[in-house]
Amino acid sequence: MSSSPLTLPEAGPAARRNRRILEILGAAAIAGTYIYLVLNQPADIASGPGSASALIALSGFLAGAILLVIAVLPTLPTTTVVLIPVALVLNIVMGQFVGSTLVPFYLDAIGTVLIAVLAGPAAGAATGALSSIVWSFFNPTVLPFAAGAALIGFLAGLAARHGFFRRFYLAPVAGFVAGILGGVVSAPVAAFVFGGTSGVATGAIVSAFRAMGDTLLGAITKQALISDPMDKAIVFTLVALLVYALPRRVTFAFPFVRRHRVLAGTRDS
Repeated sequence: MSSSPLTLPEAGPAARRNRRILEILGAAAIAGTYIYLVLNQPADIASGPGSASALIALSGFLAGAILLVIAVLPTLPTTTVVLIPVALVLNIVMGQFVGSTLVPFYLDAIGTVLIAVLAGPAAGAATGALSSIVWSFFNPTVLPFAAGAALIGFLAGLAARHGFFRRFYLAPVAGFVAGILGGVVSAPVAAFVFGGTSGVATGAIVSAFRAMGDTLLGAITKQALISDPMDKAIVFTLVALLVYALPRRVTFAFPFVRRHRVLAGTRDS
């Protein structure tokens, strides 16, 4: 039995066009905020929401996330209302825990990728951005990484749409590629926010490259290209295991899963 959508079904081409416009505006707000941060490299952003740069980043990322949520509302089953907060908590708890260990990974995108696989790229991007926004109230240094988190959600949704979760062995491949792109996007932010030393293990890798003579940005980029692809390959694999472990009546309740045959054995309805 499927859940009903949160709003009335789309009326036709005009409604789809409006959705696409909202998605583009949301993505532009997130991308524009990211560009502002990279170009200005505000040193005060790590001091909390009281700084001007943090308020600008918070406003830009939040506006983008809200636009994306509004865009996908007509296609989301009511179960997503419960799943998205759970995904946010999962991201934050895993990110805080793993970041304090000697493991050179993050595992802070499991919830984001889960929503993306079930509800699509826009929902995944919104979940990624919202996760960083909520997390930043506990750890202000996370906020500038909202664009990277949104990108991972978007890429996971694209991978699901194009069948990378129909074959279990393709999920880690998609995650590896998404990790490369995510690492490249996050590296400039990590360089000016905290010098690439956010995690115990990842900070040690950056320090090792710095000792070899690399610039800060070069060392952080190399660390990201080591850690991020493996991290996202693991995350995509874990999510694949999770979605196939869920009852079919749960996964098939999502129109995105049925429409794009995201999972093996999915049929349109």
